[in-house]
Amino acid sequence: MAANLIDPHGALAWPFFEARHRELAAGIEAWATQHLACVQHDDTDTTCRKLVRALGEAGWLKYGVGGAQYGGHGDTIDTRAVCLLRETLANHDGLADFALAMQGLGSGAITLAGTHEQKIRYLPRVSKGEAIAAFALSEPDAGSDVAAMSLQARAEGDCYVIDGDKTWISNGGIADFYVVFARTGEAPGARGISAFIVDADTPGLQIAERIDVIAPHPLARLHFDSARVPRSQMLGAPGEGFKIAMRTLDVFRTSVAAASLGFARRALQEGLARAASRKMFGQTLGDFQLTQTKLAQMALTIDSSALLVYRAAWLRDQGENVTREAAMAKWHASEGAQQVIDAAVQLWGGMGVQSGTTVERLYREIRALRIYEGATEVQQLIVGRDLLKAHAAQRQQERAS
Repeated sequence: MAANLIDPHGALAWPFFEARHRELAAGIEAWATQHLACVQHDDTDTTCRKLVRALGEAGWLKYGVGGAQYGGHGDTIDTRAVCLLRETLANHDGLADFALAMQGLGSGAITLAGTHEQKIRYLPRVSKGEAIAAFALSEPDAGSDVAAMSLQARAEGDCYVIDGDKTWISNGGIADFYVVFARTGEAPGARGISAFIVDADTPGLQIAERIDVIAPHPLARLHFDSARVPRSQMLGAPGEGFKIAMRTLDVFRTSVAAASLGFARRALQEGLARAASRKMFGQTLGDFQLTQTKLAQMALTIDSSALLVYRAAWLRDQGENVTREAAMAKWHASEGAQQVIDAAVQLWGGMGVQSGTTVERLYREIRALRIYEGATEVQQLIVGRDLLKAHAAQRQQERAS
């Protein structure tokens, strides 16, 4: 992002941003350059804890928390700021981006629906990097179809007793607390789901399995065996859990697209460096028109993704509903980043698939972003349904007039 600060054609020159965003971009770029050059990934849990602490001490985590009195940067979450942070961190180190993102996602429901007491107890520690947050929504048989969840929470005196499993939970195993969504039975389907804050040391909550993935980060399956959670730990009212979950995802879905954009930008940098330096057939790789075409397509994909990402972020910061725009941004940016990174691997040839190279790491890291917080196919359904809904509303308005 640093180069964009002096480039009139760069993204930061676009009217989506204010002076404070440009200052933020310069600050996080300088910090990332200094602190993320040699991140060790041998022990993912330890590294993630250290990154959370470092990001908190540097003041970056406060942008993912709403409410200045609770440790946040402002009264509301600045979506453009979160996106700039994620884009820059992803450009430097995927696990650093993960650490920042999960603090925001894991505590987002508390920002949106928590009581004053809940916010005071959890959010300042999240903002400082003193407590690690997690968002526990997915289940073995309820991933994209959230309303099909089966984790049960039954009322019993002044507590709810939770039984069942959650899986694919990021920060699972290292989190200090989990925002857990469970079926409380007020109504069928989505209307019978409630949200709870569950501390990691709650009796009956177990880390049933640690899950290994191609881009390692803390991930686990949680098992609840009659875990008793005080009623005071419920977020919002009974039956409001699905709505809270969707609102939380709407806040942070655009930032997933921004992380994809950061990965893609790094891949283009690596591709350009390779094209300019690789000697073959008496010239450089970049002298071939095929290479120039590939680089041009990479740049086009990145700029179109950036426009979608920051349109969605800007609109949300204006108070608009961005369900369609955020879905478009995540869909295009994550799929586009996969294409850009694949092109960079191709430019690097055999070295592109050698373990430990930057483009090989990017190739592994981008894959999950096309799935989590709503797979590409889900984003396509969201866009299509929203278009039909808007069309129907327009036709009705025309008939009425």
